[in-house]
Amino acid sequence: MKKMIDRIIEFRDERGWKPYHHEKDLAISISLEANELLENFQWKSSEEAVASTQENIKEEMADVLIYLVQLADKMNIDLEEEVYKKLEKNALKYPAPMK
Repeated sequence: MKKMIDRIIEFRDERGWKPYHHEKDLAISISLEANELLENFQWKSSEEAVASTQENIKEEMADVLIYLVQLADKMNIDLEEEVYKKLEKNALKYPAPMK
């Protein structure tokens, strides 16, 4: 994950975008990209959407992640650590069924 994060930050910095990436704007961009992802599924079954727009779905998923990584960087949040914490919290809230 670190290699991917470093590449995203490098890409941003090579273009001089960091000064323009404010928390609010990055959060809005995440939402906009998530809605672009959702558009692929509008008026279609999951199967139809995946069959007809899979490439666009992958690109929109990547866009969401790229903006999320940039927001985490801006806020000095270790996203990987936060994911593990949230999984632990969710495991307590939603325990796996006993086998």
